[in-house]
Amino acid sequence: MQSQTKQTLKIYWQHSMKYKGVVFVLFIGTLALVAFDVIKPFFYKRFFDQLVVTDPANTSPLISTIFLILLLNFFNYSAWRGVLYVSNFFQPRVMSDLLNTCYEYIQNHSYRFFTDNFVGSLVTKVRRYQNSFETIADQAYLDIGRTILITISIIAATLVFNPMIGFIVLGWSLIYLTFTVFFNRYKLKFDLKRASQDTKTTAQLADTITNNINLKIFTSNSKELKTFRGITQELYEMRKKSWDLANHAEIFQGTLVILLEFGVMYYAISQWQQGLMSIGGFALVQAYLGRIFEKFWNIGKNIQKIYEALADAAEMTVILNTPHEVKDGYDSTNLKIKQGTIQFDRVSFAYNEQEVFTNFNLRIQEKQKVALIGPSGGGKSTIVKLLFRFFDLQSGRILIDGQDISKVKQDSLRRQIGLVPQDPVLFHRSLLENIRYGKPSATEEEVIKASKYAHCHEFISNFPQGYDTFVGERGVKLSGGERQRVAIARAILKNAPILVLDEATSSLDSESEIFIQDALKTLMEGKTTIVIAHRLSTIMRMDRIIVIEDGKVIEEGKHEELVKAKQGTYQKLWEIQAGGFNGA
Repeated sequence: MQSQTKQTLKIYWQHSMKYKGVVFVLFIGTLALVAFDVIKPFFYKRFFDQLVVTDPANTSPLISTIFLILLLNFFNYSAWRGVLYVSNFFQPRVMSDLLNTCYEYIQNHSYRFFTDNFVGSLVTKVRRYQNSFETIADQAYLDIGRTILITISIIAATLVFNPMIGFIVLGWSLIYLTFTVFFNRYKLKFDLKRASQDTKTTAQLADTITNNINLKIFTSNSKELKTFRGITQELYEMRKKSWDLANHAEIFQGTLVILLEFGVMYYAISQWQQGLMSIGGFALVQAYLGRIFEKFWNIGKNIQKIYEALADAAEMTVILNTPHEVKDGYDSTNLKIKQGTIQFDRVSFAYNEQEVFTNFNLRIQEKQKVALIGPSGGGKSTIVKLLFRFFDLQSGRILIDGQDISKVKQDSLRRQIGLVPQDPVLFHRSLLENIRYGKPSATEEEVIKASKYAHCHEFISNFPQGYDTFVGERGVKLSGGERQRVAIARAILKNAPILVLDEATSSLDSESEIFIQDALKTLMEGKTTIVIAHRLSTIMRMDRIIVIEDGKVIEEGKHEELVKAKQGTYQKLWEIQAGGFNGA
């Protein structure tokens, strides 16, 4: 945890130092506030001392003193408001910068990272991270930082005014602060558990909300509610433990406050008896004690807030300090495609220690239309993920036009590959924006043209808001077939030289499929194309069909050749599916 705390503070400091001038102004403003806090009690001392000796008929010395106090209060209030205005710029600005840093770093994590983390928990971690900065910044110059400066100044002033009272306050402050720091360090482990459980609760909530339709279909709401109640019960217990510990600390701290006030005032009375303490001196001591009590009573809570903020930030700090699994090299170049030849050269790859490919070889010629088929788990989808460089290889190379994709920039690689996935995911944005995602500079006319090719213009035109219709989170307002056609329109618009179709027509009805197959034929024209399919009727006209099983190519050829191979895998699959077609 110490390492994470240092890393969190380091990141916050680096982001704050982008605004050095603002930080300097905040520091000067804080010093001004401290100076006013320490000086003001001396004027009250002066007032009460004057009150004892001043003739009621001549109150001009008293009036003069309260005008000075008024002026001091005015400057103090002005400085406080000034610090808040500067803070109102500084904190939101740094918080926005932190959000941008978290967004960029998370988005550059690998495909594996996102499969291993809940969306809801990631969002929670980012939100907490910026909120933690706000808490720590407040403590740095509005609460704890100011408290420390005021305490040092008051102790120095009381040492000059009355050394014994100064030493009493100094000793008391050291005891109070030592207890507070060590107690909150002890309490930190409970705060970390509480933060982790809070993340788990949010993740569970997001997961069940996302899968609400499954809860209804499988009537599992009661079961999921029971699980969620178990998680929230653990969260309750951890919160109660943390808050009870805070209450225990406050009992001890409150006792220290009572004892200090009694001890100092008892000593002050003995000084007054000896003529060493004036009435104004009592006012000065009481004002200083009241200020210290106010600040120290809150310092325990403030230190607790810092530790809780650091605990909340810890999970995001771990993510920010986790190296990206897949990253560009310092000398990476842009991929340049002339033909579109793809070669898997002695590729070895394991996913979560489960071997998928060992010395796998595959060559796809330029503009060739290749279909990949085979049983689930055989490696077909992994080939696509490796081509997109969602993972790095254990050994071997993947070459496009002779260029090793591990040595080119990821963005330049992915710009050259179009994808129509089996289950397209859309943004909660308009249909126009979703389709234009394939080519951000596309005109509205180009979007409509691509939509007509993909046969989605028809259903879009029927919406009251047409292309301005929002599709809902992940495109839930559209049917599976409609989402598929939008994804095809997006790929048509992107017009990349390499095309991947992953069960691109699986969600379409037979009538729509006829139109889409025609659109895909146009889309595939002149492109190196990889088609993953289970329905063999959709790949009969491919230039080459490759059967993959257990990470190996076991058969390849054209449809006419493979159906003639006796006892061949493709021939068996064709007989099963053709039998289904005939039976229908």
